[in-house]
Amino acid sequence: MASDGARKQFWKRSTSKVPGSLLRSVPKVPTTPLKAKKVSTFQEFESNTSDAWDAGEDDDELLAMAAESLNTDVVMETAHRVLRDHSQRRGQAALPERLASELEPEPEPEPGLELPTAPSGDLRLVKSVSESHTSCAAEELRKLSWSGIPKPVRPMTWKLLSGYLPANVDRRPATLQRKQKEYFAFIEHYYDSRNDEVHQDTYRQIHIDIPRMSPEALILQPKVTEIFERILFIWAIRHPASGYVQGINDLVTPFFVVFICEHIEEEDMDTADVSSVPAEVLRNIEADTYWCVSKLLDGIQDNYTFAQPGIQVKVKLLEELVSRIDESVHRHLDQHEVRYLQFAFRWMNNLLMRELPLRCTIRLWDTYQSEPDGFSHFHMYVCAAFLVRWRKEILEERDFQELLLFLQNLPTAHWGDEDVSLLLAEAYRLKFAFADAPNHYKK
Repeated sequence: MASDGARKQFWKRSTSKVPGSLLRSVPKVPTTPLKAKKVSTFQEFESNTSDAWDAGEDDDELLAMAAESLNTDVVMETAHRVLRDHSQRRGQAALPERLASELEPEPEPEPGLELPTAPSGDLRLVKSVSESHTSCAAEELRKLSWSGIPKPVRPMTWKLLSGYLPANVDRRPATLQRKQKEYFAFIEHYYDSRNDEVHQDTYRQIHIDIPRMSPEALILQPKVTEIFERILFIWAIRHPASGYVQGINDLVTPFFVVFICEHIEEEDMDTADVSSVPAEVLRNIEADTYWCVSKLLDGIQDNYTFAQPGIQVKVKLLEELVSRIDESVHRHLDQHEVRYLQFAFRWMNNLLMRELPLRCTIRLWDTYQSEPDGFSHFHMYVCAAFLVRWRKEILEERDFQELLLFLQNLPTAHWGDEDVSLLLAEAYRLKFAFADAPNHYKK
C-alpha cells in the first residue's frame, strides 16, 4: 500500500502538459498596453503563447482575418456581402409564397380594412405580425426584422420583439388592456408621492433632464413632457436598486416616437405634433412606452446600479476588442492619453442615442430587438465598429483636446438607413469572429 508521502508526491507532480493548464514560463501580459518603445503585435503575442489545445500545424483563418487592421474597403466589402446574403435568404424564403399567391386568387378585403403599404420584400413581415396565432413565428419574426422593419408595422413588431405582447394575435387585445390598466394603477398609487421628501430629489432630477433631451420640438410639448415625467418617475420608484439615473430618460424617446407616429401624419419624427392625438390614444401610448422601456432596462439594469458596473465592464471589453481589431487606432488613442471611458461611457449609457440622429437610432433598434441580448452584448460590437469607422479621422488628429472633441461630436447628422446597415453588418462580422472566443480579444 502506498505511503502517505508517496500520495503527496503524486499531487505535487507538474501538470504543465495537461490540456488547458497554465504555462508557468509565459510572462503575464498586462491588459493595458505599457508605454514601451515597442508595442507587441498580435502575431508576436500569438508566437510567444503556447496553447495546450493547438497542435501547431495550421493557422486559424478566422483569427488571422480578425487580427488584420480593418480598412474602409474591407469593411464595405464585408458589410455589403452580409447585407446581400440577408437579402438573398429573404428572397429565397419568400419565393414559395409568391408562387402560391400567383396561383391562388387573393381574397376580397373586408369593408373598411386597408392593410398598410409595405415594400414587396417585407410582405412576409407584415403577414407574420398581423396573422400569427402561435408563438412558433417569434424566431421567424426576429430574422425578418434584423434588416429593418417597415414603418407601418414597426409599432406592433417592437411590442412583440420586446416581449411586451404575446405572439398569439387572439391574446393581444386582452394583454394590452390588462397592462395599460396596471400602469395607470401605478400612476394613481405612486405619482402623488413625487413631492414627498423621500422622492423629491428623484423627481427634481427628472424634471431637469427632460428639457435637455432631443428632439426638442417634440419633447418640449407640454403633453409629452408630462408623459415622460410620469414614465420615468414610476419606473424609478418601482426599481429602487438603481432608481433614476441620467441616460435612462433618453431610452424612452424611440419607443414613444415609434408608437406616436402610428397616429400622426408628419413624416419627420423630430417635429411630430401630438396636439391632434386623442387623449385616450395618448394614454395607451404612454402605457405601452412604459412597459417596453421596462423590458429593455431589465436586460441592462446593471448599467444603472451603483457605480454603473455594467458600463464599466462593457467599456473595458470594448477597449480590449479594439486593441485586437485595429491596433493602430488603439495605440493612437493611448499615445494621446485618450481613455475609452472619456467617450465610450456615453455610448453605453445612452446606447449611441447622442451620437446618431433619431431616425438612425430607430433603425438600429430594429436590429437590437432582433438580436439576442442586442442592447447589451451586440451593442458592444456596434460600438467597436462605430469607432473603427472613423479610423482615418482619428489617426489624423494629433492633439488630445481635438481628438476627444471629435469623438464626442462625430459627424453623423446626415446618416441614413444605409449607413446604419453597413455599421450593423460590420458589427455582425466582429461578433461572428469574437463572440464565441472572448479570450481571443484579450491581451
